[in-house]
This record gives sequence, C-alpha cells and structure tokens, in this order.
Amino acid sequence: MSQQPIRYEFIKACKQTGARLGKVHTPHGSFETPVFMPVGTLATVKTMAPEELKEMGAGIILSNTYHLWLRPGHEIVKEAGGLHKFMNWDRAILTDSGGFQVFSLSEFRKIEEEGVHFRNHLNGDKLFLSPEKAMDIQNALGSDIMMAFDECPPYPAEYDYMKRSVERTSRWAERCLAAHKRPDEQGLFGIVQGGEYEELRKQSAKDLISLDFPGYAIGGLSVGEPKDVMNRVLEFTTPLLPADKPRYLMGVGSPDSLIDGAIRGVDMFDCVLPTRIARNGTLMTSEGRLVVKNAKYERDFRPIDEHCDCYTCRNYSRAYIRHLIRCNETFGIRLTSYHNLYFLLKLMGQVREAIREDRLGDFREEFFERYGFNKPNAKSF
Repeated sequence: MSQQPIRYEFIKACKQTGARLGKVHTPHGSFETPVFMPVGTLATVKTMAPEELKEMGAGIILSNTYHLWLRPGHEIVKEAGGLHKFMNWDRAILTDSGGFQVFSLSEFRKIEEEGVHFRNHLNGDKLFLSPEKAMDIQNALGSDIMMAFDECPPYPAEYDYMKRSVERTSRWAERCLAAHKRPDEQGLFGIVQGGEYEELRKQSAKDLISLDFPGYAIGGLSVGEPKDVMNRVLEFTTPLLPADKPRYLMGVGSPDSLIDGAIRGVDMFDCVLPTRIARNGTLMTSEGRLVVKNAKYERDFRPIDEHCDCYTCRNYSRAYIRHLIRCNETFGIRLTSYHNLYFLLKLMGQVREAIREDRLGDFREEFFERYGFNKPNAKSF
C-alpha cells in the first residue's frame, strides 16, 4: 500500500486538559497542531501577501472549491501548475468541498441523490455540484488536503431530516473516495455531520471511519448554535474519531472557541472571522475586542495592542489606523487584517506551548479573565 500523503504525528497530551499536541505532515511541509488556518477563499488571504503570512507563522491556508470553480475556473488553475504555483504559496493548502457555499449562498437549491442543483450566486446561472464534480475540481486545484462533498444542514434541524442528511453524506463520502484521482498526492478528509444529535454523530463517525480517510472534519457547527451546544457536541464527537489522524473543526475562529476546541481534542481550525471583522475596524487584542473606528481613538497614539509585536503594532497607532479605516483606505484594512491574523496564529502558538507545559487549563482561565469571557452575558466575536 502506498504512503498516505497526509500523516498525523502525535507528540503529547496535556495532563491538565487532555488537549493534544501534534504535527501534520503534508507534501508541502509540516505544521504543528492545534493550528489556525487563515482563509484564502479566492486563492488569496484578503489583502495579505504570501510572504506576510509566512512572516506571521502560517503553515497552512484554506481555499474555496466553489469560488475557484466559478472564478477563474479550476482548469485555469490546473494549467498554471496548480493552486500552489498559481498563488505563489509553497506551504500546505486545504480546500473545502464547496458544499457549505452551495447551501449558504444559493437561494435556490434542490438536493438529489446525484448531487445539488443550485444557482450561481454571481449571475444566477444554473449549476450542478456532485461528489464526483467536487473531487474533479479539487484534483485540478492540487491542494494537499481535500474535503469530501457533504450536505451542510441548517441549525436547528429536525431529527428525521438530519438522519436522512447524515445517510446521504455517508453515501456521498464513498463516491468521493471512488472519484478521487490523485490519492498518492492529495489527502481526502471525511466530514462528520449529525447536528446536535449524539446518536447521529456516532452513526456518521462510524460510517466515515469505515472508509479509512486520512483525516476527519467535524462539520455542521458554528452555524448559529450557542457556544455551549457546540462544546457539548465536540465533547461527544471528538472521542469518536481516530486518535492517529487529524481532527478538523470547520468554520471556527473566535479566540474562546479555538481554546475550548483544542481542550476538546481538535487539531485544526479555520475561519474568515479575523479578516472579515478587520475590514470594519474590529480588532482582537490581549485585553479584548477593540473597535478602532470609535471616536475615542481619534487622538490615541498607542499601538492597537501594547503587548503585541506584529508589524502593525510595531509601526502604527490607533489614531492613524482609525483615520485609514474611516477613509476606506486599503492600507488600513491590510494593517488590521495583519494584526488579527497574527493574533490568532500567536494565540495558537501559546496554546501549543501550554499543552507542552501541561497548563492549558490555567492558560484558558487567565485568557478568559483578561478577555472578559468569564463575565455574565460576555460576547464573543
């Protein structure tokens, strides 16, 4: 049997929390886990150069199958030599399956056993995406980690609907494996669904583990459910997954959820949150949320975060960044995006160090206290 292109190396478990420190090996380098993956939807992390992402320590980024299929087209990316060459990124790339976008962006969609009929969110054209098509696109993109095509149900969803959805996702996962044309070069992860229902999560995990994917994602969370529901689902879902393979929680990127997810055994996270909120001047800092557009920062010549050593905080003031954001200057968005991405990548470095030193529980308490997450009615991002 040939060597899997994706391999998980377990390093140690935190004695305080059980969180795990590991390393994922890919054809384009290795990265330590738990890890946050910046999202480069259209083959670019918005406003960031690849060199800047490397500067801040990103070992893997995510790109989007659906969006790249529409623009510029997977054939063009393939012609360019694959996604790594096309976007000048020589580290690992994960591509999602496109399933989430089909279900979130299209007002018109019809789910059949064969796949999903829907309308292009850009121009209204009729499109069809199936497990086979999702594999064809991702094989052309050439990502290191591909995701199986799944149905992403809404929250909340009735048990019977969710049961049918889980069964379909399992059948689609089999079809994805059969259609995957580059198994020696690209790893394909299965996605465990089942909403908040423990029995259905167990069934989904059992179905997918029987197919022996090189990694597993937990899907259908961070879709509007309360944080305590997400944590409860993780508590009974993560232990179902193989200990010798990476576990990926899709679409999660708030600082509190990254720490809580790591404590519950998750290795990989991604989210558009840091760059999305950066565009309207909302920043993550060691003291909590800072909205730099607010009038009180007009004459504040301190850095965004006095405890941060990122490029933005070393060189520019709150007053200057406020001015740029209020004037819709692109440089302002670059500076806020850099800071937020750096903040989350550094946070995950601190999480890994805390696991190494068996003190992740203490780290969580200190961080939540400083950030205000322990206060009644505290808001996350």
